[in-house]
Amino acid sequence: MRAEPAVLELRLKHRFANPELLRRALTHSSLACETRSGGGSAVSDNEQLEFLGDAVLGLVVSDVLFRRFPLYKEGELSTIKAHLVSAAHLHGVARRLELGSYLELGRGEEMSGGRSKKTLLVDALEAIIAAIYLDGGLEPACGFIVEHVMDGQMVFDQEAGTDIQPAVTNFKEALRLLAKARQLPEPRYSTIREQGPEHSKMFTVEVRAGKEWCGQADARTKKIAAQRAARGVYERLLADTQEVPLEDAGPSGAAPTQ
Repeated sequence: MRAEPAVLELRLKHRFANPELLRRALTHSSLACETRSGGGSAVSDNEQLEFLGDAVLGLVVSDVLFRRFPLYKEGELSTIKAHLVSAAHLHGVARRLELGSYLELGRGEEMSGGRSKKTLLVDALEAIIAAIYLDGGLEPACGFIVEHVMDGQMVFDQEAGTDIQPAVTNFKEALRLLAKARQLPEPRYSTIREQGPEHSKMFTVEVRAGKEWCGQADARTKKIAAQRAARGVYERLLADTQEVPLEDAGPSGAAPTQ
């Protein structure tokens, strides 16, 4: 049984002035085809909305990354964007929103498990982005994309307008990119201490990005300890990047140890 779109509006945090846009965004072409072949009233599917939503998604993600990472090169921005707009990532977003339970499908697609198909879910998510854009403009569409699509990568700070605070999940990679943008050496990791019995060891990992930026962290595994150490240096370095004007940062962009 299909869930009510009104419930989905709560998940999307957008109340549609034109509910027909949401209904269309959730309607797969299989239902439109079956309706036409059965002599029923014409039903609009989500294919055109999907086309528009893909463009809006690309624009918003590009704009957010451009504003948030002014020191990143084009290739680095492209790498992050490619992940955020990838089908694999969008599929995860669609599943978290449980879009499958809201889709309007033809009988054949329903019987073949269409509600859990990756392609259908990704298409519906992009169509919903377009529906929000058409219903309320770019601002609510941007808010939705930043909160849901960029969740785990970025968190939108409404008080700061376009300011974006990162919440990356791979801090080692984030630190590597930020160090490169600041013209610092490649971060180097070393295990400086192991404590406890074999079955319950605690590892201390240190990371250094040049002479001035370093950090340590403890964890039950070296991998987690390295991520925690990278996060500490990344957040300090990022704060320094935000606070020091580029023209005053010097040729290397390095700042004193905090």
